[in-house]
Amino acid sequence: MSEGNEYDVIVVGSGGGALLGAIRAHDLGLKVLVIEKSDKYGGTTATSGGVLWVPLNDQIDDDYDSAYTYLKAAVGDTTTDGKVRAYLESGREMIRYVNDQTSVRYNASREYPDYYQELPRAAPGGRSMEPLPFDGALLGDELAHLREPHPGVTLMGIGMTAPEANTLATKGRGWLWITLKTMGRYYLDYPWRLKTKRDRRLCLGNALIGGLRHSMMVRNIPLWRECPLVGLIEENGRVTGVVARRHGEEIRIGARRGVILGAGGFERNQAMRDQYLPQPSRQEWASTPKDNNTGDTILAAQAIGARLEKMDLVWGTPSVPSPTAPQGQQPIFSERGLGGFIAVNSQGRRFINEAISYDRFQTAMYEEQRKSGGGIPTWIVFDARFRKDCPMGPFLPASIFPDSKVPKEWLGDFFFKDDSLDGLARQIGVAAEGLAESVRRNNEYAATGVDLDFQRGNNPHDRYWSNKANKPNPCLAPIAKPPYYAIKVLPSDTGTKGGPAITDDAQVIDVAGQPIPGLYCVGNNAAAALGRAYAGAGGTIGPGMVFGFRAANHLASQSH
Repeated sequence: MSEGNEYDVIVVGSGGGALLGAIRAHDLGLKVLVIEKSDKYGGTTATSGGVLWVPLNDQIDDDYDSAYTYLKAAVGDTTTDGKVRAYLESGREMIRYVNDQTSVRYNASREYPDYYQELPRAAPGGRSMEPLPFDGALLGDELAHLREPHPGVTLMGIGMTAPEANTLATKGRGWLWITLKTMGRYYLDYPWRLKTKRDRRLCLGNALIGGLRHSMMVRNIPLWRECPLVGLIEENGRVTGVVARRHGEEIRIGARRGVILGAGGFERNQAMRDQYLPQPSRQEWASTPKDNNTGDTILAAQAIGARLEKMDLVWGTPSVPSPTAPQGQQPIFSERGLGGFIAVNSQGRRFINEAISYDRFQTAMYEEQRKSGGGIPTWIVFDARFRKDCPMGPFLPASIFPDSKVPKEWLGDFFFKDDSLDGLARQIGVAAEGLAESVRRNNEYAATGVDLDFQRGNNPHDRYWSNKANKPNPCLAPIAKPPYYAIKVLPSDTGTKGGPAITDDAQVIDVAGQPIPGLYCVGNNAAAALGRAYAGAGGTIGPGMVFGFRAANHLASQSH
């Protein structure tokens, strides 16, 4: 084993929280190195929407009491009051720093509601913030190493902002013009097209990571890709560096001030899923990059005495198999607000408001599985009208992606079609009588505008991604035009929530309840700072970046 260089801070991982922590530590006068396991940087953040949930940001009218009341109700007893207050107190400072001192710019999404609209002081919009597009040409050769966005957050591979995606998905005013403008901009960029097919207008998670990587480049902060963590170096009870593997050789790298673990969770480690998560649970159901996020940093911290918490929690989402996607699964985020489909169990019965936040939808699948044995898989059922006009998972509207272009191997595997509801029920193995009754009730509710079973469409969150053309309820539409379709839906995740317990400043806590000097943990490899809460869009990356910011601040304040 060879000796590597020595730095003040070593950051493990290259998602949003990790890169922001690295930049902040540098700006506080520290020498920083970032190491990344993969040949691509950006982690799950790069594939995501890149949105941050930041109450009290300077762009909206919000107050501490309202934000605290809502967040406290959302977390319940799954985190400490100190972490709730730390998040609220540092979120505004973090977003100011990002907008003023990095290459990333965030705007408040004023119409994007908090997810738990039934909780006190939930906001109708503005606490979620999205990054403005970033010019990938500024990254030079580094653009090729930026992890590609998930196909579900692009327009056939072309970048879109969240408002543009919302307008397209919901057929809002100007949706056709946005489509033409977006595609025209891409195809008419001739000089760039001669270099690469990749869109240089980086949006969403790619905009966040691209901007942070550019900020590192102008500061000359090194990023070593294909450099996985092997273990932590501990001396006299303090973490003083890491053992990593680079160019096939194990090396020791010293960290005078400390190490920040900012990697992914353990969703791609089947043994850990079997040990900790509700069952059934398969790593291939995850919606994160394959062959990464295998819990390496969690196990390394545990090996030196870190206490693990929240290991049974995930950032849940329903998903559809997508063999053409790098992740193998495509989460169903925005489509669930559209009317014209229902989600049913093996008895053909609805068991959830289909438009509810995706984390709660996934949780409901497990609850239904425990209750009836028929929640996994769940089946999304719709008709020819929905198929023609609306997206669902890997399926774009038939007007763009007709049935004739659907790969034959998908049919009968996770995509089903029949001229009758009875025939469809037989194909997917659900009770025909139950499915027929569920469709009948849906059609009745679409006519009246009132979902008597699950109140679909009765709050701003449901209606944000809805089809405004549906009257009287934009989240409800009849299922009546054959042929009929069904898609298999699995309980997926965009990361696990468990890992080393942390303090309010992201210091790792040992099994005796004491901070481990020199070791910090943020993002999905840490025990989720906000516990069970998925308070709004950006509820994953927001805490990762806020506590990455706090970790750098605390680390810089410590003496050698």
